[in-house]
Parts: sequence; C-alpha cells; structure tokens
Amino acid sequence: MDYLLTLAADPAAWVALITLIAMEVVLGIDNLIFISILTNRLPAHQQATARRAGIGLALILRLALLGTIAIIVTLTTPVVTLFGQGFSWRDIILIAGGLFLVWKATKEIHHSVDEEPGEAPFGATHAGMTMGAAIGQILLLDLVFSIDSIITAVGMTPHIPIMIIAVVVTVALMMVAATPMANFIQANPTLVMLALGFLLLIGTTLIADGFGVHVPKGYIYAAMAFSTAVEALNMLTRRKKRKHRPPPVA
Repeated sequence: MDYLLTLAADPAAWVALITLIAMEVVLGIDNLIFISILTNRLPAHQQATARRAGIGLALILRLALLGTIAIIVTLTTPVVTLFGQGFSWRDIILIAGGLFLVWKATKEIHHSVDEEPGEAPFGATHAGMTMGAAIGQILLLDLVFSIDSIITAVGMTPHIPIMIIAVVVTVALMMVAATPMANFIQANPTLVMLALGFLLLIGTTLIADGFGVHVPKGYIYAAMAFSTAVEALNMLTRRKKRKHRPPPVA
C-alpha cells in the first residue's frame, strides 16, 4: 500500500501513465479495425456479443502477460540466426502476426470483391464466420500487439501498476468504441476496403519490424489519417450529390 501511495504522489508516474495510455490507445486502433471487420461478418445478433467477448478476453490475456513480464522482456534476445541476421522470439511473433494479418486482409478483400459462391483463395471456402472463430482470431492478433506494446511499455516505466492501469483504461475505451466503429464501417461500404488496406499496411509493417526494418509508427498513422480524410471528403461529396439529385420520374 505504501508503494502505491508513493507512486500516486510521484508526478513522473502520472506523466508515464498518461503517455502509456495514449500509446496504447493509438495501438488499439489497429485492433479495433480488425475487430470491426471480423465481427461484421457474423449474424447481426452475435456481433455485439463477439466484440465484448473478444475484447474482454483480450484484457485477461494482457493482464496475464503482464504477470509474466520478466519472461516477456527476454523475448528480444536472439534465438536463431539466418543469413547473418539474428531473430528473437519477438521478431518471430511479429513476422507470424504480420503474415496472418496480410493473409486475413487479402482473404477479406477477395470476399468483398467477389461474393459469388465458389472456391476461395488459399483453399478456403466462403462459409460464414462463426463466433468462436472470430473470437479466436481477435485473441491471436491481440497476442501479437500485446507482446510488442508490453516490451515498449517496459522502456517507458518500470512500474507494473502503471502498466495495468493503462491496459485496463485502454481496453475499456476499446469496449466503448468497438460497436460505434463497427456500425460506421458497416454503414459505409467504401470504408471496408480502406480499412482492409490499413490492415495490409499494418501487417507489412509488422513483417518488416520482425526483419529488423523499423518503420516509425508516426508515418503509418499519418498515412492512415490522410487516407481517412480523403475518404471523408469523398463521402461528403457523394452525400451532397444525392441530396441535389432530382427525384425519379414516376
């Protein structure tokens, strides 16, 4: 208790907490986009439940990972060398997560472009998404982002309570924002392709990071913000054209 009171009275701890929450919220955008697209494939009555379950289990996963932080921080130690380059467990996890994200985004793009029944890419089928599959994929991707964010958080603060508070606040915000974002994406079909493009970009960045090519996150989010602003202008233009379009002749 004395430790927590001392921590609460430390201005540096508050600065670290605010900075960490901001970082977690920004990184959470990736998860929200993925969750929105994935759960929108479910029947309408299952979508909200799947989002809450996926995000709730993601909170438990992140808190469990914080409990093993002594192990997490060792994941940056190279464990294998290929072609003269060392790869740590973190690198391997990022590459695997990036490949999964690229595969998933490519599959969803194919589904959006060609909704005719038939053989899907990679030998898959066009069978509907199940709630269990959606939650499992949410947790799989959250594992990748969680490990990366925890390693980053360790470099910002050594205090576990600050990390726990930042994770809880971030997941609570994700819980609130998940349904409105999913509804907005579903109500604006052109945003689906834009969001899938974001997932391709994020997946490629994860793969590059795993191979030691670090792309500053600011560049990625600036590109995403610019693309979103352009699409918002397109949506506004289409809305004005519909408003001024003469009614059909009976």
